[in-house]
Amino acid sequence: MKPDFQESALLEGLAKNDRIAIESIYAQQYNMVQSMIINNNGTYEDARDIFQETMIVLYEKASSGTFELKCRLKTYIYSVSRRLWLKRLQQMKRFQADFNGQETFAVEADLEHHRQKNASFQMMDHALQGLGEPCKSLLEAFYIQKKNMVEIAGNFGYTNAENAKNQKYKCLMRLKKLFFAESKK
Repeated sequence: MKPDFQESALLEGLAKNDRIAIESIYAQQYNMVQSMIINNNGTYEDARDIFQETMIVLYEKASSGTFELKCRLKTYIYSVSRRLWLKRLQQMKRFQADFNGQETFAVEADLEHHRQKNASFQMMDHALQGLGEPCKSLLEAFYIQKKNMVEIAGNFGYTNAENAKNQKYKCLMRLKKLFFAESKK
């Protein structure tokens, strides 16, 4: 998938050190990188560092004059950030060498953490299934499809974005109630 015109304009702006382009990239992409880092044994500071390094890589590529983005900007930023994060984890020696020279990874704590997370995801999925319509679709539109409140208001027939926002809040409270009821079972 090729980048759209807006992404090409952002890259051109980045190459010219345009503050608005840089801020737009941060606003659109930082949360994705932060989530990836936090969910993979990182901290908020690690996320800031990795994103900054990613922006430097992107700036150098964009200002080279020969760089041609052949995917979405989001995909490129994610892959560069992931590669930088894995390299950082390796440098922090998140793995240990066994006495016989074989590499072993400390996975026991990670396995338990993933089991707990998986259990929470299953409870959330069960709560979401019990939520019903239109709440389920509304929350998916906002959190998964990343639609804004104006789009949601139009798609769901609300008179304005504020009404859609109020309904989203009510749906979240119902989901929260269902989730905690599920967790007590």
